[in-house]
Amino acid sequence: MLSVNNVTKKYGKVIANENISLQIADGQIAVLLGPNGAGKSTLLYLMSGLLTPKGGKVMFHDTDVRRRLPVTLQDMFLVPEEFELPPVSLVSYIELNSSFYPRFSKEDMIKYLHYFEMDMDINLGSLSMGQKKKVFMSFALATNTSLLLMDEPTNGLDIPGKSQFRKFIASGMSDDKTIVISTHQVRDIDKVLDHVLIMDESRVLLDESTSSICEKLFFVESDDRELAQTALFAIPTIQGNYLILPNKEKEESDINLELLFNATLAAPEEMARLFQTQK
Repeated sequence: MLSVNNVTKKYGKVIANENISLQIADGQIAVLLGPNGAGKSTLLYLMSGLLTPKGGKVMFHDTDVRRRLPVTLQDMFLVPEEFELPPVSLVSYIELNSSFYPRFSKEDMIKYLHYFEMDMDINLGSLSMGQKKKVFMSFALATNTSLLLMDEPTNGLDIPGKSQFRKFIASGMSDDKTIVISTHQVRDIDKVLDHVLIMDESRVLLDESTSSICEKLFFVESDDRELAQTALFAIPTIQGNYLILPNKEKEESDINLELLFNATLAAPEEMARLFQTQK
């Protein structure tokens, strides 16, 4: 269990995260959405223990991550948006870095690389940024840590790479793993999620499981004008409107993350009331 308890983080007088509380259970893939400057990356770094909050605590498996205990660090991995890899062979990189992670699996590493149509016989210095990201994410997942934090993981990936990413993430999940993905590219991961967190202006506006969202909301594209007038939120399309409706009939629909994100930013009070959460 990853637990964020009343966490506030400031940079000078600028508030990056304000009084944030949330919990993400084991076995879940959570997405952290928000516009640029909303505090997503700061929250990820607080979760990893690399940043210290002004107030509150982040607990991972009942341990304060700020303590930076070896047993905790060995069980979490952060993939930042920007990183550097040394100009060495991948085999050498693994030999140098894998020993810190007791559950690292070379077999898993090979498997995850294959999702991106790559193999072990490569030199990191000759790779493009997108290829380096694929290798680093494969290494991160192969560490088999209980907590994996990823900041904008699909940035820099080509279109096939983004499609491969969804399969890659799904293949690495287990009941004892938690993955938190911060992104603004919602279409890259909408099919693999269990939990949605939406931030704006340093606060969490929505913190709900996908099952709860689908229970309360119905997502549909329709050209029915009368139906559009009853919608909680609507975005015009060529064929009518994308709509979010109250799910009074408990019908099944696929979450439209982009629509949900825009609706939450446009009407945070209404969304909070609907889910009976505090802004």
